[in-house]
Amino acid sequence: MLEKAPNKKLADLLDKFGKALAAGDIDKAVNCFQDDCYWRDLVTFTWNIKTMEGRDQVRDMLVSQLAKTKPSNWAIAEGEDATESDGLLEGWISFETEVARGFGHIRLKDGKIWTLLTTMVELKGHEEPAGFARPMGAKHGHGKNRPTWKEEREKEAAELGFKTQPHTLIIGGGQGGIALGARLRQLGVPTIIVEKNERAGDSWRKRYKSLCLHDPVWYDHLPYMDFPKNWPVFSPKDKIGDWLEMYTKVMELNYWSSTEAKSATYDDKKKEWTVIVHRDGKDITLKPKQLVLATGMSAKANLPNFKGMESFKGDQHHSSKHPGPDAYAGKRAVVIGSNNSAHDIAAALWEAGADVTMVQRSTTHISRSDTLMEIGLGALYSEKAVQGGMTTAKADLIFASLPYKILHEFQIPAYAEMKKRDAAFYKGLEKAGFMLDWGDDESGLFMKYLRRGSGYYIDVGASDLIIDGSIKLKSGAEVKEIKEHSVLLSDGSELPADLIVYATGYGSMNGWAADLISREIADKVGKCWGLGSSTTKDPGPWEGELRNMWKPTQQEALWFHGGNLHQSRHYSQFLSLQLKARREGIPTPVYGLQQVHHKG
Repeated sequence: MLEKAPNKKLADLLDKFGKALAAGDIDKAVNCFQDDCYWRDLVTFTWNIKTMEGRDQVRDMLVSQLAKTKPSNWAIAEGEDATESDGLLEGWISFETEVARGFGHIRLKDGKIWTLLTTMVELKGHEEPAGFARPMGAKHGHGKNRPTWKEEREKEAAELGFKTQPHTLIIGGGQGGIALGARLRQLGVPTIIVEKNERAGDSWRKRYKSLCLHDPVWYDHLPYMDFPKNWPVFSPKDKIGDWLEMYTKVMELNYWSSTEAKSATYDDKKKEWTVIVHRDGKDITLKPKQLVLATGMSAKANLPNFKGMESFKGDQHHSSKHPGPDAYAGKRAVVIGSNNSAHDIAAALWEAGADVTMVQRSTTHISRSDTLMEIGLGALYSEKAVQGGMTTAKADLIFASLPYKILHEFQIPAYAEMKKRDAAFYKGLEKAGFMLDWGDDESGLFMKYLRRGSGYYIDVGASDLIIDGSIKLKSGAEVKEIKEHSVLLSDGSELPADLIVYATGYGSMNGWAADLISREIADKVGKCWGLGSSTTKDPGPWEGELRNMWKPTQQEALWFHGGNLHQSRHYSQFLSLQLKARREGIPTPVYGLQQVHHKG
């Protein structure tokens, strides 16, 4: 049988690359790459989340890590075929290191590597008990006084944190903490998740009642367990809350609800944390080896300090504390902000009969939901993609295979098409006085999300209310003062108000480290999120990856885990493997530990 041409080309390249690495011939290995190449490694070579940009960075990494990693068995992944189009050859690859099995994606130009993604799948000897290795569950045979599954679970829950200590403690029991907890459970890492709310899923249930996921269902699966085929495209907040609660139970997570973390300190000599948590009316001391802050990007509220706030006679609160619109029918509401929460809350207040004014202080990017789903996500995360054979795992890896350095180049044409397709919509917004932007380089919503985590709205209906004047708009003015019954703006106008909602966003996740551990540690690890793109609210220098997320930080044994459901699912795999390796004493020589340029 004749070899398929693309497969032969890729197999030859992998053979050459693999032999060079095995021989320790770094120059020959580097020569397999284009000059403008990118190697994105998720843990396998760097024990980090790191992108090497250009041959010099590839060489530096291999000089440091090759002898420690001992890669081998480079091959086209089983059951996969390479494809070639417009001079670009793409394929799925498998490989091994001394301690792990890997999977990846590769793109070749002119026979040389342009982009390479290498990801750790599993640690040898510590594979997840799945497939043929799945646990029996039922204990066949006989024996006196054998504990049932339920009794074993109850014993574990009663003893962990008291008689025995968790290896990993996760602070925050939202989607991030739950996804990571599920991964660690499957890897046999004793873990406790601490959540201040009464029930898993309450971080969703307690938000304003109109809240829905703005990402579609195909983008939002949790590890191990997909949403059912008839799950709605956009999940209402209470429905996603119930799913998270169910998930914590069936995945057998040690989930401490109604528990508040009060303080944490690290002992450099003992290599362990002392964490005080308050539960059931008393303080409990935990001694984990690893501490993960999974408190979420959208949890450390940025509450502004406007002159006169203390004198306001009506209700005022941050959007994260908004109870919903029901009490405000017939009231005058001022929503300060113009991103997702501001639009959702303003629309819900209008529907409930409030008189609503939105104060837009800076430009905002808006994408219509339907258009974004089709153009922005459709190829990877949609029913059409699923029917075409796309799996969630492959979609995640394809997305991960595009280096951040050039990701915006792929985003710009997509948003140009959106601008063209929805031209009448944007014209209506501008006519209403709404200040639009498309990102600093016209790259749109997702790059804004990665760079700054703010500055956008996915339109699910509120924009039409702004266009037709149902939601009043005050744009281009700053808040000068809050008075007893009004908001005074910098242009001299005054907005009567019975309610003020501060939809003013959230701070960096390292703010949680300052609260829980110390300001010194928060400054030591530095700002979380952002790429160092030197665009608005994302100061340079260039980082190449999201700051501090899912990877080692400048503080030993302290980790940050957060982001949307997609990121919680995808990156929990790589964080869990890093934690498992440390639990088992596997050497984890970290390459390229992030330097701190911004404190928060």
